[in-house]
Amino acid sequence: MSDMQHDPLEGIEGRLGYRFRDRALLVEALTHRTYVNEAGGRDNQRLEFFGDAVLDFLLSDMLLVRFPESREGELTRIRAALVDEASLARIASELDLGQALRLGRGEEKGGGRLKRSLLADAFEALLAALYLDGGLDPARRVVEALFAPFLSCRDLLSGRDAKTELQEKGRLLKGELPRYQLKQVTGPDHDKRFTVEVYLGEELMGEGVGRTKKEAEQDAARAAFLLLKGEE
Repeated sequence: MSDMQHDPLEGIEGRLGYRFRDRALLVEALTHRTYVNEAGGRDNQRLEFFGDAVLDFLLSDMLLVRFPESREGELTRIRAALVDEASLARIASELDLGQALRLGRGEEKGGGRLKRSLLADAFEALLAALYLDGGLDPARRVVEALFAPFLSCRDLLSGRDAKTELQEKGRLLKGELPRYQLKQVTGPDHDKRFTVEVYLGEELMGEGVGRTKKEAEQDAARAAFLLLKGEE
């Protein structure tokens, strides 16, 4: 058995194609606040904050190059779909970040290693750690490698008929039709925000937000479609 199999951090470095000079940054990126509450140290919240900005910048640059004729609104919709929690959690799972997370006992027992929110946050923190350790070039290479496959779905990402696409792909890959569920409505009457979840069978596949329920369902369908595309 290789050292990479023994050491989950080496496994992550192998999948990234990058070896950290300061391993402490990688450890911090994978440390949840519940672990720090019990054992001390630094959690990944500051890195997550920075990683969110790094990811937005790198994806914006990537989209401007890939789609030079697209207008701002379309680029914004594509980027929002790419950084959806379900999409980031899927990428984190491909990197096997869940197995390397440092969690408090309660979070561990509660299935924290599989929680999409924790996985998405860990990926953003990891990207920040990569940037701080090696600079912009390795961070850019990783983002391009991980997100480029999704850009073949440009029409879907920019908002075109996501529900129909999801219905067809869900039936093909899962044998199920999508089911949409209103999660919450927030905001004043003149500026409401609808949050909708979409399920295939009993599995939560995506979440979307919009000014109308219909818009939120389309947003959720885009997130779920990207998740299914990653499983092909």
